[in-house]
Amino acid sequence: MTAPGTTGLDIPRGRATAPDGLLVVDKPQGWTSHDVVARTRRLAATKKVGHAGTLDPMATGVLVLGVGRATRLLTYLVGADKEYTATVRLGQTTLTDDAEGEVTATPGAGPLLWAGAVDCAALERALAALRGPISQVPSAVSAIKVDGRRAYARVRQGEEVALAARAVTIHSLEVTAPPRAVEVSGAVVVDVDVDVVCSSGTYVRALARDLGTALGTGGHLTALRRTRVGPFTLAQARPVADLAAEVAAQGDVAGPVGLRTVTLTEAATAAFPVRRLDEAQTRAVRVGKFLPATGTAGVAAAGQAPDPEGPTSNRAGHPPVTAALAPDGHVVALLADRDGAARPVLVLDPA
Repeated sequence: MTAPGTTGLDIPRGRATAPDGLLVVDKPQGWTSHDVVARTRRLAATKKVGHAGTLDPMATGVLVLGVGRATRLLTYLVGADKEYTATVRLGQTTLTDDAEGEVTATPGAGPLLWAGAVDCAALERALAALRGPISQVPSAVSAIKVDGRRAYARVRQGEEVALAARAVTIHSLEVTAPPRAVEVSGAVVVDVDVDVVCSSGTYVRALARDLGTALGTGGHLTALRRTRVGPFTLAQARPVADLAAEVAAQGDVAGPVGLRTVTLTEAATAAFPVRRLDEAQTRAVRVGKFLPATGTAGVAAAGQAPDPEGPTSNRAGHPPVTAALAPDGHVVALLADRDGAARPVLVLDPA
């Protein structure tokens, strides 16, 4: 079974179902996020695999997958902040705002050039206007639905699509290397490497487009790599080829154990603040009963020592959640404070 973009890669079928947990995958260029999910289902020997936020086919990097019961965690991970490295080409526009789309104009980067050199001060002013809370119009060629149909399908049929602006936050947008002036199609364009840290829902393609517009020309992405989703980074991400090799190595082993995953407890404690329960509280939560509100007392921030600020909010529209741990340290549920009580919003270890 060969996937696009990875010629000759064999995807063996797992002999054992992978344990419930997360897989942090380094998505290859040319694959859709669904391509990764479909092949992971084969490797993990289960149909119960989902992802915590798509990556465009052109993009590479961190794609967080849930396997088994961990698919229920994904709802609460979708809203995590993301981090990317990207290359923006200023002076050229495309239909999709990235290198996958048809070039629509190449006006060149004249407004950004001064005596043949890149005007870095003008570039910085335009970048500064895109930092912080902004209102962003998503790229028209996107998976957003318009009257029940994906925007990209409408655009490809020649329709004009006007998407509503949405509030996003650009926590950081920094140039990481000297901008490069290059000649393309008879015009001089400028390539700019950037690091981006942003809230969920941000279209980095749209940032490239808007940066070009602000500079009086046009812009699109020529490269995009996601380096972080919440607490999960490239350091943990595994290429699909490595996952395939792990499954293949179990082909003739007695008692195969399936793909290794980040356990539910490891995932929950990395991503959410922690509340430790006693035995009575654990029994109550496992049957869906409420507890006294979590507040800030006895809560440790995700992956850290106790934090007096308490739980942090979830940016996917859910109330702030806390990972509730049994006395032996395993995760029992996610809790959310509401109406004066800590309510189980997701029970991972029911009675």
